[in-house]
Amino acid sequence: MIAVGQRLPDATLSELTADGVVEHQIRELFAQKKVVLFAVPGAFTPTCSNAHLPGFVALADEIKAKGVDLIVCVSVNDAFVMKAWGEQQNASEIMMLGDGSAAFAKALGLEFDTGNFGGVRSRRYSMLLDDSVVKILNLEAPKAFEVSDAHTMLAALNA
Repeated sequence: MIAVGQRLPDATLSELTADGVVEHQIRELFAQKKVVLFAVPGAFTPTCSNAHLPGFVALADEIKAKGVDLIVCVSVNDAFVMKAWGEQQNASEIMMLGDGSAAFAKALGLEFDTGNFGGVRSRRYSMLLDDSVVKILNLEAPKAFEVSDAHTMLAALNA
């Protein structure tokens, strides 16, 4: 499992833009940037839609004011679903990236299998990255939502 002090593995995440689906190489995208990345088990799911993503939407300006270049939301969904979810949540300040095959979650060691409910998904977490190196990792216990929220990340950035 990824830990504080480690560099993100090479991975590709997808984004639907006006020009179509763009495949981002994560290390390249995050190079020389301070990034808050948070992952959710699934777009349009209750906790993700009612609390996790909305918290980052509400605090995006305050988080970016702390020197954060990008706020990124990742889910084991395709780029089309992530785009639709971002629009529904008014998440214009958040980069919505799809990990359709869960390859990124697996590379991080942060995947879990929901069985027939949805298959392999990402665990819920937030992290602060500096040039793709993990500086903060807030990993949730299964079925919890206590430490990966936007308020906790903002408090850490203020510390």
